[in-house]
Amino acid sequence: MAADLTDDSSDGAPAAMPWFGLTDRVVVVTGAAQGIGAACALAAARAGADVAICDREGAADALGAVGAAVRATGRRAYMGLLDVRDPDLVDAWFADIAAAYGHIDVVVNNAGGGFAAPFAEVSVNGQDALIRENFTSVAACIRAALPFLPGPSDTGRGGGGSIISITSIEAHRAAPDYAVYAAMKAAVENLTRSLALELGARHVRVNCVAPDVIPTPGIGDLAVTTPLPYAGHPDDVAAAVVFLASDAAAFVTGTTIHVDGGNHAAGGWHRTAGGAYTTQPLAGPGPGPGAATGA
Repeated sequence: MAADLTDDSSDGAPAAMPWFGLTDRVVVVTGAAQGIGAACALAAARAGADVAICDREGAADALGAVGAAVRATGRRAYMGLLDVRDPDLVDAWFADIAAAYGHIDVVVNNAGGGFAAPFAEVSVNGQDALIRENFTSVAACIRAALPFLPGPSDTGRGGGGSIISITSIEAHRAAPDYAVYAAMKAAVENLTRSLALELGARHVRVNCVAPDVIPTPGIGDLAVTTPLPYAGHPDDVAAAVVFLASDAAAFVTGTTIHVDGGNHAAGGWHRTAGGAYTTQPLAGPGPGPGAATGA
């Protein structure tokens, strides 16, 4: 006899499959002028959320276009031009969002990026820039959002809000020529697990999405040697973000969803053009960690 999936008789379990929507929630997305950030903002709006999006001063036109696309779905878009590496600016912006919308439900830490250079050739200033862009900004946004996240749901499940950080496959493997970048992505992944414990009593869920082989305007086309024989798309990352933001992920915290065509599972194995696998390097340069950056 098939199980009755609508049966709610077992110790407070949900009566039906939870909905993946974000109706009337407020979702904040950093680095939202293009690529993964823009896809996350638009996906949240299509799922029913109002959004707050930001990027740097030079991205005003692109950010405006994303805001217009959000409004075309019938949802609101609150836009900000700021450097999320500056905690004071971040604090002020989150306070403005809360004043405009009344609350904040979801934070998507997408801003980030890196550059290729052997560790010994990275200056102190360059290292500091990588730390501030890929870790300090994330910590600042989380800290600024916490006072405005909702309390636990009256049902005893869910509520509390959702914090989602876009990391990278490089958070989970060595990254020669991107050592500091990868270390900061790993730091965000560890911070995520720690905060999942610290904030669990508040029902705040804290998770990561780790992309790889996602072509974006800042990266261009990528070589595809993933187990799935095609490149990803920013919408693939956005879909994982909407899931983690929604009630469908009410019991998911402290974890990472890998949106990478199977690369994390593959480890050092590479798919050849014929479909076989090898641990030997394939011809041509690899995509590098830029393929996985949240920027």
